Amino acid sequence: MKVGIVGGGGIVGSSAGFALHVGGIVHEIVLVDMNTDLADGQALDLLHGTSAIADQVIRAGGYEDLADADVICITAGLRRKPDESRLALINRNVELFRSILSSVQSKGLRSDAIVLVVSNPVDILTYLADKALGLPKGHVIGLGTLLDTLRFRSLLAMSLKAPATQVSAMIIGEHGDSMVPVWSSASVAGLPLEKYPGYTTKLGHDIFTRAKTSGAEMIKKKTGAGFAVGVSIMEVIHAIALNSKRVLPVSTVQSGSYGLRDVALSVPTVVGRTGAEQTLEIDLWPKELQALNRSAHVLQETLAQVLAAVV
Repeated sequence: MKVGIVGGGGIVGSSAGFALHVGGIVHEIVLVDMNTDLADGQALDLLHGTSAIADQVIRAGGYEDLADADVICITAGLRRKPDESRLALINRNVELFRSILSSVQSKGLRSDAIVLVVSNPVDILTYLADKALGLPKGHVIGLGTLLDTLRFRSLLAMSLKAPATQVSAMIIGEHGDSMVPVWSSASVAGLPLEKYPGYTTKLGHDIFTRAKTSGAEMIKKKTGAGFAVGVSIMEVIHAIALNSKRVLPVSTVQSGSYGLRDVALSVPTVVGRTGAEQTLEIDLWPKELQALNRSAHVLQETLAQVLAAVV
């Protein structure tokens, strides 16, 4: 499988490249970045490790090198300026994102390619990419709340002194302030989370709050998240490469799941070789379903503002 990473010179793109490199499943990785020297340096650094991991082709390139890519992962994005409003930042990122989509299309895009959107606001950009690219249903996927979910599980495991791989908990909805923790199905080693030794409602609330604000914490402490985002990206791409049908909370344009339509957000989704193959309507508590609907409403309001600004 060939994967192209747009924004491959930055912390998120290079972390994704490293995770895919160490994973050893993807055969070819192409890093595309406006800073061509940085992309070339990152690619060369990754290439140096191939003899210890797998026979991989890792290189820097341009948009023309993505024409035959199986998966194109878009990680490029802008940061907020001092005193800049959230909507102003969103509009600037939308402008950049549209130019990236235009470049990808103008240089050629496979009709069966899968586009994985990581840039923020990921749900808004996933919606725009889905509408602009004309790819088959499920071939445009946003990273969505998968990173939030991994953070949530890992922080729960740390607090409960439980094995992280045995924590099952999911966050759905917007990758943003209105994200929704699914407490109703959360468990540790098959045991309901609320019954697990040491768990309390307050502990759960505090952990969810930290998971939700982890992006800001990473910016404050190390200028931004990288490693865990890379692992999240690898999780999606490996599910595609291996056709593993993993159920992941990724963002897609909804067409009826939980009664939601014409909005991109995260719900449990089966990911395989043809992308987002099916959404699953797991049972939710009424308050979780209400929160999911609120999350969709928040995104639709933001999307309306964005679309009004570009008309």
